Amino acid sequence: MKSGFVSILGRPNAGKSTLLNALIGEKVAIVTPKAQTTRNRIMGVLEVAAKKGQHPAAQIVFVDTPGVHHANTHLDKKMMQEVHEALQTRDVLLLMVDAAKQVQLSEEPKGRGAADKQEQERKEEESVFALIRELDCPVFLVLNKIDLVPREKLLPMITELNAKAKFAEVLPISARKKDGLDLLLKRVIEALPTGERYFPKEQYTDQPERFMVAELIRERILLDTGEEIPYAAAVVIEQYEEPTEEEIRKAQRYKKLPVTHISAVIYCERDGQKAILIGKGGAKLKEIGTGARKEIESLLGTRVYLELRVIVEPKWRESRGFVESLDWRRQLEELSVRQSNEEGSEE
Repeated sequence: MKSGFVSILGRPNAGKSTLLNALIGEKVAIVTPKAQTTRNRIMGVLEVAAKKGQHPAAQIVFVDTPGVHHANTHLDKKMMQEVHEALQTRDVLLLMVDAAKQVQLSEEPKGRGAADKQEQERKEEESVFALIRELDCPVFLVLNKIDLVPREKLLPMITELNAKAKFAEVLPISARKKDGLDLLLKRVIEALPTGERYFPKEQYTDQPERFMVAELIRERILLDTGEEIPYAAAVVIEQYEEPTEEEIRKAQRYKKLPVTHISAVIYCERDGQKAILIGKGGAKLKEIGTGARKEIESLLGTRVYLELRVIVEPKWRESRGFVESLDWRRQLEELSVRQSNEEGSEE
């Protein structure tokens, strides 16, 4: 069989997470219209059955990365570190380009603000191409959102992008409409090496449920608040209690779903942001919690009791220690150590 790691790289809002979810068939990564929604590298594992005359069986580990951007805060630097680490362990790279935005990038800007924004986007684009020029693996140019671009503008765009790097192939798709994904998969499988599975056949992501729950809460913050709050918000799960076997049996007797108890903290940087997150009489926090709870229940397959609170942590994005503490891999290690210590003290 074929197996390997396929990193998905691009500028912010290129549609990388939408593509990942469409390929895996599960909600592996949160998706919002706001830039820098993805803060960590996220793996989605796809098991592909063999198709006679087309391709062998394969296990593809897709790795979604944060959008490539200029790093100002320590959080930005950590996000770019996630990008570089994803590129160190890859067999194939998908360079995602938002075709609709690419058209805008080639047009004359209207006004100073538009010109400044275009210049920033050009710098981000050059940063992306600088990264892929250093790679020695097959790189596919994936033009996303082609349904939003007139056909006559596609060829000049492809010609321009082809001049900036060497691509194995150009693959036009619409991740939202799932158009062009079959051909993309076929080409990826052809480019992957022969190998063994990296994950069990039934596993579709490397993320623990605790992290996915935190991300679903952050997704609601991104969707339910204005421009400033999402980038200054971080979510940490404080308590995560799965139903016991006895509680599951009891729920089954009454033909109900068992309950998972979750307590989470939303960190922000200023008192004004805290007031916005809570809202008048707690209305905004309730809205965030209600929306997140529905998504979490869908993920876990249980009822969920969700408790949220908001804490001000001034300039947390500038704090290396705080940003590092948000890494779910580190959180799991600390949780494992804490549980071992608790078990040892009980003995």
